[in-house]
Amino acid sequence: MTWLRDHIGEVLSLAVQHTYLAGLPLILGLVIALPLGWLARRYKGLYPLLIVGTGLLYTIPSLALFIILPFLLGTQILDPINVVIAMTIYTVALLVRTVADGLGSVPDAVNQSATAMGYRRGRRLISVELPLAVPVISAGLRVAAVSNVSIVSVAALIGVQQLGSLFTDGFDRDFMEPILVGVIACVLLALAFDGVILGLTRLATPWQHAGKQAS
Repeated sequence: MTWLRDHIGEVLSLAVQHTYLAGLPLILGLVIALPLGWLARRYKGLYPLLIVGTGLLYTIPSLALFIILPFLLGTQILDPINVVIAMTIYTVALLVRTVADGLGSVPDAVNQSATAMGYRRGRRLISVELPLAVPVISAGLRVAAVSNVSIVSVAALIGVQQLGSLFTDGFDRDFMEPILVGVIACVLLALAFDGVILGLTRLATPWQHAGKQAS
């Protein structure tokens, strides 16, 4: 691919920007979704409000959100912060239910045993419930990561530079090679995110793998 060889520096620069725009919202979204998911699980009356309310955020068209946010925030339309905030909103929309379901997957017997051992609610949440909920939360985070990589590319339509810019460039010039490079790069980036999340999940749940090795 002659075009890729001649433009490798540009592609790598766009990939770095794409990683930032898709990755930072994953972290921010998870930080926001954890307390919201806990509230939804802890207080039954809040569950439908939080789950349905945050879920509806995902129905907002991404291009419309990218355009509306600058007017709401007073930022420039090309400011990457608009994309970061939009993607954080989508990440929260995907993860609140996941966090609530993950905490709900912890057996009551485990919670009761922790309480009997003197664990107060906050300590039980941090030391017992969240670690056991990690596999469920990780599955949702993997979906959010792939979704973010895909949706971020739409921001190229308003001029925000990232791998999606290769799609618009190729389309404008009726030139297929940058489009193919952009597609492959997005797939590889999504796989990289997935691999990192799986690796962190493995580190956070050593007991699961110890059990498999023992068997």
